[in-house]
Amino acid sequence: MSSTESSGFKIVIPARFGSTRFPGKVLTEIAGKPMLGHVYDRAVECGADDIQVAGDDARIADFCMASNIPYINTRPEHTNGTERIAEVVEKLDWSPETVIVGLQCDEPATPPVIVNQVANNLLKHKAADIATLCSPIHSAEVYHDTNRVKVVTDINGYAMYFSRAPIPWRRDNPTDRDSSQGFPQSFVHIGMYAYRASFLKAYTSLSETCYEQEEKLEQLRALVHGFRIHVSEADAPPSHGVDTREDLAEAERAVLELLGTNG
Repeated sequence: MSSTESSGFKIVIPARFGSTRFPGKVLTEIAGKPMLGHVYDRAVECGADDIQVAGDDARIADFCMASNIPYINTRPEHTNGTERIAEVVEKLDWSPETVIVGLQCDEPATPPVIVNQVANNLLKHKAADIATLCSPIHSAEVYHDTNRVKVVTDINGYAMYFSRAPIPWRRDNPTDRDSSQGFPQSFVHIGMYAYRASFLKAYTSLSETCYEQEEKLEQLRALVHGFRIHVSEADAPPSHGVDTREDLAEAERAVLELLGTNG
């Protein structure tokens, strides 16, 4: 899809300057430009109807202004990207049926194909309030890794639960954790979301739930309050995000590979 075609969805890039492990990473240069610039380029490649950077710092605003990137200043106290995107929806008064994809500002090599996939899945599944992605787990290491979020769905692809624990759990599980037979069919969650504006307008008034508090997973707030999340297997592997300075070299390699693939 070219950037001139109407896609039926919008993209918001939440961009927080302060990062506990890597302050200012959003403007750190890789492959010749600040990381946020690469993320914006990926958004343009998706052909969205509108793209907005939702920032909280004058340095981000200055970069966006100099680069002719649409920018909206948002409150610094937001605890997650969903809250920041919700503020954009409120400020721009987008209609309830509007579909918005949140594009992470620290994933400069995100394949545009999965951005379009998650948006189109929400457009297609009218009963869903949110759409997200997953991929099959092929190793016991990932299955048992509490830093990798797992998801189980019903027969129609709607999420039943997300957890850092290995789910589903086989009752008669072999004792060898490294065995390929040591875990059942399972899926790891890919943290990319498409939201309906109607959900985002409701989200800020939802109370935090005990499951969210225990698992530290904000999507559980939506599930517990009765909102529906459709989950599809990703059409392409996701990119790795930049959490620390040690991740920059791999991010640059991934960006250069993606740019080479795109010609």
